[in-house]
Amino acid sequence: MIRTLSGVSAIALLAVSASSVSAQDLMFPRGEGAFNWDSLQAFADSNDLAGEQVTVFGPWLGPDQAAIEAVLAYFAEATGADVRYTGSDSFEQQVMIDAEAGSSANVAVFPQPGLAAGMASRGFLTPLGAEAADWMASNYAAGQSWVDLGTYAGADGTDAFYAFPYKADVKSLVWYVPENFQDAGYEVPQSMEELKALTDQIAADGATPWCIGLGSGGATGWPATDWVEDMMLRTQSPETYDKWVTNELPFNSPEVVGAIEEFGYFAKNDDFVAGGASAVGSTDFRDSPKGLFDSPPQCYLHHQASFIPAFFPENTVVGENGDANFFYMPAYADKDLGQPVLGAGTLFAVTKDSPAAQSLINFLQTPIAHEIWMAIPGQGFLTPLTTANGDTYENDTRRALGEILTSATTFRFDASDLMPGGVGAGSFWTGMVDYVGGEEAQSVADKIQASWDALK
Repeated sequence: MIRTLSGVSAIALLAVSASSVSAQDLMFPRGEGAFNWDSLQAFADSNDLAGEQVTVFGPWLGPDQAAIEAVLAYFAEATGADVRYTGSDSFEQQVMIDAEAGSSANVAVFPQPGLAAGMASRGFLTPLGAEAADWMASNYAAGQSWVDLGTYAGADGTDAFYAFPYKADVKSLVWYVPENFQDAGYEVPQSMEELKALTDQIAADGATPWCIGLGSGGATGWPATDWVEDMMLRTQSPETYDKWVTNELPFNSPEVVGAIEEFGYFAKNDDFVAGGASAVGSTDFRDSPKGLFDSPPQCYLHHQASFIPAFFPENTVVGENGDANFFYMPAYADKDLGQPVLGAGTLFAVTKDSPAAQSLINFLQTPIAHEIWMAIPGQGFLTPLTTANGDTYENDTRRALGEILTSATTFRFDASDLMPGGVGAGSFWTGMVDYVGGEEAQSVADKIQASWDALK
């Protein structure tokens, strides 16, 4: 699929990969394994798209592209449709170019809800309908959270469900080494109160509880935003979090300042963090978990998203009986805020409507559409779909991560990714570095709010 831009091929400008999945062999033979094959057959019985073509445009290349094509192959096999996926590493720019040129794919896969919301407001997306929203509210854990994530104002200002969340990531995790916990007699905390008590206990035992690093080159400071977001969800209601994201609740409000100080409880105490508080801002986030594996341990706990094992020592086995493991970053027992989960993910939206495009969205409602990707080795697919069979996850680690999603009472997308770039990928980052460097939380929050005001 080659599109032109001012007479220049888009493929000449961007890293793009396009292919048809209609004739692709199925990765897992029908009828074998723990997959919900009945859901595929029921879908096939009611969806005949022979002779129809559906095009999908997304951000996935390489192994991720191979994975989505493996999933789409089952849709093609069930319906007889000709399915074509195009991936680009400049998706955010190209999807808008295509929409403005009237040459959109049928379905687009958005890595950012803000981009999808912007396109909906310009009339470039087709609403998925109340039935799809009701299905998600009933079948996804914390279902209304996911419906809200895909609900935007259209060109006429009316809210509608436009984007179907599919493939999630989890950030609300704390990593540890089971052997170290066993040797020291520590137990996994079940509440934030217990996590703070464990932090105090480790320090009282003469050890260091946490490894924290905010260094990330030009993006230095971003790991602290995840901390603050998790703390907002553990000290405030989901509605308050949403108001913070849109600046209806000012960044320098007491609620936000309090969440920053909750992060500071762990990060600004010299006894609580490896290298002392002064090292937090300069320690590279990729190096920061390595202290978990030193002998004796340089730290016992590390807060980071599900991708961090990529920076563990080579051949580290993750799992309950492995070299490293994780637990859900717990909520406060006394605040009655349930089990909130912070994360990210992708959303499918119809950018050029057709019966085949709508059918593809319906396919995403089947357990099999989730289970195929869950089972693909080396992939990071997680789903909040409660009817998907957790036994199809490729290993116990992915299954445990998936259970965090299906046990969530609230899910919220990474706030910094939803804020204007100058804040979420700018003053919020630098402000957190200033904070761990010694500046007061209120002062930092005032500066971040001033930067937001300057963008209005």
